[in-house]
Amino acid sequence: MSEERKMQKKGTVANIPTKKRRGKRQVTKAQVRINATYNNTIVTVTDLSGAVLGWSSAGLMGFKGAKKSTPYASSQVVNDVIEKISKHGVKELQVFVKGVGNGRDSAMRTFASQGFSITLIKDTTPIAHNGCRRRKPRRV
Repeated sequence: MSEERKMQKKGTVANIPTKKRRGKRQVTKAQVRINATYNNTIVTVTDLSGAVLGWSSAGLMGFKGAKKSTPYASSQVVNDVIEKISKHGVKELQVFVKGVGNGRDSAMRTFASQGFSITLIKDTTPIAHNGCRRRKPRRV
């Protein structure tokens, strides 16, 4: 067996291409989706095409039970998301809020206080348009 063949078996030949690691892509504009329910607050930051840059929730941060839906918990969630997306260089945000929980206002305020310029705030809470017929009431 030739010397080069032995080296190829070991995987130490110099001409074998290695994978290059891509650095974090720089995104200046991003979308923030805040899902504020009665039980939890979930914040997701995506680029304009929808690829997720970072996300966090109150349950992930360690809040349990009724504390997950508090304004303090949502501000902590936003701080965690900001820490995750800081390497992407985000400056402008479009905010889409969904739900009726307590954390929606404090989450937006926290983004604004951290120095991001908010260009759009849109409420995407689903509203029923008299869809399915309701259940008949229970007689007790």
